[in-house]
Parts: sequence; C-alpha cells; structure tokens
Amino acid sequence: MPASSRRDFLRITGTAAGGGLALAGGLRPFAAHAAPVRPSGVDLVPENRATAIWYTTPAVEASIMQEALPVGNGRLGALSGCDPVDDYLYLTDGAFWTGGRNDILTDDGQLPYGADDFGSFGLLAKLRVKLPGHSGDAVSDYRRQLDLSNGVVSARYRHRGVRYRREIYASHPDDVIVVRLTGDGPHTGTISLSGTHDETTSGEKGQLSFTGKLGNDLRYAAAVTAVSATGRVRVEDDEITFAGCRELLIVVCAGTDYSPDAAKNFRDTANAPLAVARAKVAAAAKVSGDTLLNTHVADYQRLYNRFSIDLGDSSPVQRSLDSWSRLAVRHTDRSKPDPELEATYVQYGRYLTITGSRDWLPMNLQGIWVHNNKPDWYADYHTDINVQMNYWLADPAGLGENSLAFAKYCVSQLPVWTDVTKRLYNNEKNRFRNSTGDIAGWAVAFSTNIHGGSGWVWHPSGNAWLCNSLWRHYEYSQDRDYLELIYPVLKGAAEFWQARLITETVTDPDGTSREVLIDDSSWSPEHGPDRKGNTYGQELVWELFEEFGTAAAVLGRDEKLAAELAAMQARLYLPRVSPKTGWLEEWMTPDNLGETTHRHLSPLIGFYPGDRIAADTSPEPLLDGVRELLVARGMDSYGWACAWRSLCWSRLKDAEKAYQLYLTILRPSMNNGNGTSANWFDMYSQGSYTIFQIDANLGGGAAALEMILYSRPGVIELLPALPGAWADKGSVSGVGARGGFEVDLSWRDGRATTATVRSVGGRTTELRAGDFRKRITLKPGESTTVRIR
Repeated sequence: MPASSRRDFLRITGTAAGGGLALAGGLRPFAAHAAPVRPSGVDLVPENRATAIWYTTPAVEASIMQEALPVGNGRLGALSGCDPVDDYLYLTDGAFWTGGRNDILTDDGQLPYGADDFGSFGLLAKLRVKLPGHSGDAVSDYRRQLDLSNGVVSARYRHRGVRYRREIYASHPDDVIVVRLTGDGPHTGTISLSGTHDETTSGEKGQLSFTGKLGNDLRYAAAVTAVSATGRVRVEDDEITFAGCRELLIVVCAGTDYSPDAAKNFRDTANAPLAVARAKVAAAAKVSGDTLLNTHVADYQRLYNRFSIDLGDSSPVQRSLDSWSRLAVRHTDRSKPDPELEATYVQYGRYLTITGSRDWLPMNLQGIWVHNNKPDWYADYHTDINVQMNYWLADPAGLGENSLAFAKYCVSQLPVWTDVTKRLYNNEKNRFRNSTGDIAGWAVAFSTNIHGGSGWVWHPSGNAWLCNSLWRHYEYSQDRDYLELIYPVLKGAAEFWQARLITETVTDPDGTSREVLIDDSSWSPEHGPDRKGNTYGQELVWELFEEFGTAAAVLGRDEKLAAELAAMQARLYLPRVSPKTGWLEEWMTPDNLGETTHRHLSPLIGFYPGDRIAADTSPEPLLDGVRELLVARGMDSYGWACAWRSLCWSRLKDAEKAYQLYLTILRPSMNNGNGTSANWFDMYSQGSYTIFQIDANLGGGAAALEMILYSRPGVIELLPALPGAWADKGSVSGVGARGGFEVDLSWRDGRATTATVRSVGGRTTELRAGDFRKRITLKPGESTTVRIR
C-alpha cells in the first residue's frame, strides 16, 4: 500500500506484540472526529465524460433491491430511488447487527443459526423527502444515474419546464449522507426519519432524531437536518418542513456503539450514538453544498482514479441505451460486443468496494445494502466462498487499501474464535471434531457475525480459506507491517491444523503403500457427504502451511513450528484424477458422491484461488482433470459460481469460455431468475424471488481482470485469456500483480504492445506475453516500461 495509507493503517490499528488489535488514540468506528481536511480544488468529471449507469425513470420502491442506486462510505449505506415527488433512502450501518457471541451448542454439537441467537444484519432507518408539487404528470426529461467517476447518485428533470436536480452521496470524510436539491425553481415539501424497530422520532434544535437499543444491548441512533440559504426550513414535531428553497441541503447520519474490541464484548459503552450522530449532522450542515461535495469527491477519486480500464469502443446506438435496456440488448445478441458496458461492470464492482469497505467491518453477503430486517442468510459473512470472493477484485483493481477492513475484522474476532474453539470444537457431538483429541488455534463455522459468533455448522477448513484471502493482500503489497498484523491469525489456523491432521495409509497407482496426512471428517462445501481427506481441505491446508512458512521466514519467527509444518505439508495427501470420471477428485475416492453441476468449485480451490496447480507447472493429466471437472460443472449457475468458473477457465487460457461466463453474470435477471438487476446488483434466484448477493459483482470484476493479467509471485503474464470481443484495442492501468507490483498495459489486435511495471514492494518478476519473456528487477518505488516484441 502507499506510504501514507500504511501510516494511517498503523495509526488506526496499532500492532501489539501479542498480535492483538490496538485502538490507537481511542479511535472508534463511529465517534466524533476532527473536521475533515477540505480540498483546495477538485476535478469533477463532467457528465458527458463520466462513467455512469443511468435510467429514464425513478426506482420503484417495491423493487428497491433491483432498482434503487447505492451510496456508501464503508460504514453508512443507503439505497435511493430519486422519485421527484416522494423520494426515499433506506439507511444502514455496517454494525447494525442483532445476535451475539452464539457459543451455546445445539444438540448435535453445532452452532445455532437463527435470528434470535446468531443474529442478523438489518435496516437501521428510512428517510423520506416529499415534494408534493412535483407530481409525476408534470415531470419531463427525467434522468437518474450513478456517476462512478465522481461517486454520486443524481437525478435531473424538468417540472412544468423548470429544471431541477438532486445529488446523493455518502461522504467518508464527513461521515454523513448528503441529499442536495438544486434547480431553477423553489422546493417545497417535508422530510421524515423513521426507525425500523418502533422508535419514536422527535424534533429538537433543527434536527429530527431517534435512538434505540437492540436485544443484544447494541445502542444506535440516527439524526437528520436540512438547511437552506433561501426559503424557510422548520422542524415541526416529527417532520422537517421546507418551502421556497432554491437550494436545500439535507444531511443524515446514523451509527451504533459497536467496537471492534473483543475484550469489551464489542461495545464502546462510552460512546453515545445519538450525540455523535447529531454532532456530525450539525457539523456537516455548517458547510456549503459545494464544499461537502468537493470533499467527498476528492476522497472518493483518491481511490477510484488509481485504476482505469478500456476494452474498446462501443457503438453510438449502444451508448444511447439506458443501462437496463443495454444489458438486455447485450444478452439478446451476444454476437455484438459492447466493450464499454463490460468495462463499466468492472468499475461498478470497484464502486461497490470503495463505498462498501473502508473501515472496520468487511462487506457481508449484501455489502452494506438491505431493505428490511430479515435478509436471507441474515446477510452474514459466509466463510466458504462469499466473504472471500468479496475481496477478489480489490487488489487487482487498485483497491488493496479497501481490503484492510477484512483483515481488521479477522484480527478483532480472533480472541473469541480462539476461545470458542478451545471450549467447544471437540465436543463429542460435533461430527467434525478432531479425532486426535487435540485442539489448538481457532476455527469458525460456515457463517460468522460481528460479535464473535459463528453459526450453522462447523467449517474446519474455513480458517485456512480466510487466511488464504488475508495472505493474498500481502502478496500484492509485500507490506511487512500488514504481515505483522495478520500473523497471529495465520499462526492460530496453522496450529489448529497441526492438531487436526490424521494419518492414513494409501496405495499409489503403482501399487506401493505409504502413510499420508489427511483432513479429519468434514464437508466439501456445500456438497456431498462428510468424508475424510476431501480435496477442499487438503488443498487449503497445503496453501496455509506454505503461507505460514513464508510469513515466519519474513518476520524471523517460529522457526521450529515452521519446520514442523513444512514436514507435515510434504506428507499431505494430494488429490488425483479419477479414473472413473476423468475429473480431479472432490473426495478421497474416484467416485462422484454429489451433483455433477453443483454450484461450488470446492475441489478446484488449489487451482483458483490457490497456486499448487498451475497451467505452466502442473502435469498435463492433472490439468486435464481440472478441465474435465469444469466441463462437467457446466457453463451456467448463480452469478458468483459463474465468476469462479470464469476465473478457472482464464487460468486454463480458454478465453472464450471465460468470457462466455462473464457475459452470463451480466445477463438481465428476469422473472426472478439469476442475473444482473436493473441497478446492476447481482440477483441470486430463490425461485419465487431473488436475493442480492454482492460477491458475484466483485467476483465478476475479478474474472474480467484475470483474462487480462495473471500473476503469482515471480510471474506476471499479460493477456493470458483475452477474448476476441476485446482484442481490437484496449488498455488498463493500475492493475495489481502479486509479488508487489502494479501494471499498466496496452494492446492491439490481441497482442500486448507496451507494459509499465511499478514496484510497490516487489523486487523481481518475470514478465510474459505469449512467447515473450523478460526478467524485471526493480527497487520499491521504481518502474520500467517494456515494449513487447
């Protein structure tokens, strides 16, 4: 990460010798803070040049998850409809969670998974802005958009020929959501704020506010105010009324007393959410609308502008279509590429990452955007693909800083995860318990919450996969300070597996017998029967031991433990290709024990995101087993499953299959089907309804970049799977490469032409492009530009 970001990271987190999370200076996730630095000048991208998704109608509230546009600052989130007469914002705070530590086992030795014990993420408040005079029958020239270049949702229209505009965004520096109404005519109407748990909203000192406490003692509050230099603004009981305002600035804030500190039971009892919300609203309302906007845009563009992507030119006809129609046309006729649309989808994923992941808590199944208090699967953190896939895009797309929220979450949860594992994991009723009787380190279930709790069933390999995702950011950044932070998490997971692995005798194809180490009884998510030695677990443990060994060497720690684990790694059973199916085995058997087209690719985790199997180093029969399993799984599934398949086909250098799956993610969600909704949220079909799952948006963006650049420490390969639709010409800048590098790349006629490689901590790598090979040696901060022959 850049030096300034690293300093901020260390200031915020601290790094205690014991590996704990130190809250330097008493900093809290939601607390009063110093006034933000105001930029002297900001280059707002004009509308005719901005990358945007847009529509000709407001979002229908009944279809809010499919149509409303999201804003967020990593903590606060909102969905906005931009209806001229009756607008709404559905407000969330990433810490607005019910439930708790959830450490009382069910009768079968598993962890409870219900709203009353495990808990749920939920909706904190609703804000309504009504302008009764702006009736729909008098509105014309309406356009609603999400401007990805500036990080602003807006709507413009004419009412009886008079021009009006509104802007909505969530400012990270000011920690508020702003709604700004401007135009050539006056605004007259009302503002209301309501909670979702029968709170009472009251007016005081120019603000509306409410406060409450959940059953788990989490305290929360929300506040809103409005100001105008023209017209009249008043608080009247539980409403704000305004009349004759040429410009109206509405500022809203909400928060909780959640603290990422297990020692305090994840509560900051000294924090008064209502006082903090009211103070932040009041402070922001003293600043002009232009200044608030410029402060937000400068902060947003600091992240957004680190990366760019150009996949070629779309036609004027394609550009003329609103974003929902454009998706439909692209899906109807796949023979006509729309490269600007496909590049915008990557930038939309980056927007969701910037707005959904900034501080202490990572993105959950729905990022930070829900529309009620009963989201499917409680909008939790699933540890068998979803929370991991949420961060597959960040580092490749120049947003490694935004992945730090995931690391901070794991570090903050570690004390509870460790304690619960020690006390409960080896319960005699747990079918996944360690048959060795030994226990060490930490484990989680398939779902986790923010209070240290896990739910559903135990997921023994989940710790290794979480570590794999944490490790990836180190590979991109080569940041020793970050490695210091996550080291206790890596070590605890490695110690868990040191205690768990069991010995098994296997017979090799040549008839010889040998003793190997295998995973104890576990599940191949979410597929098939419990078995020992599942490929999923074997591959993840291999990766974990590899990661820990490198981390220990870099930091000069735990030499003895690292040597013991290296010896165990050498004895791990590694999967074979089944002589019956021709696939890489999913279980420690040649038989297929599950569904051929199952959504999960658990047995291919050693191919992606892992590195043990690689197209340029693994035996061809093993790669054939990977390929045949991918063929059997098929080319259609849920969005996140298509993203994973696409990434694997890219690593096999099958560009057209990778691209076909990318387009499948972008298909419009119709009749409650899988696909992309009007607002570009990915929809997971449940038959009679659909669910927003953010992992497909982020995994899909990662899949696009994997076709353009593949990397692992020591190797950067350009255009490994460039599809014909993007071959004419294109470029990317700021693409992260593992090993500690960033790359700018241009191509024409399907061939790379130039590449600039910058070191962000890496020293040496080999640049590849087809038959081209060049060894590059750089010092951190240096760069070199290479013309590809």
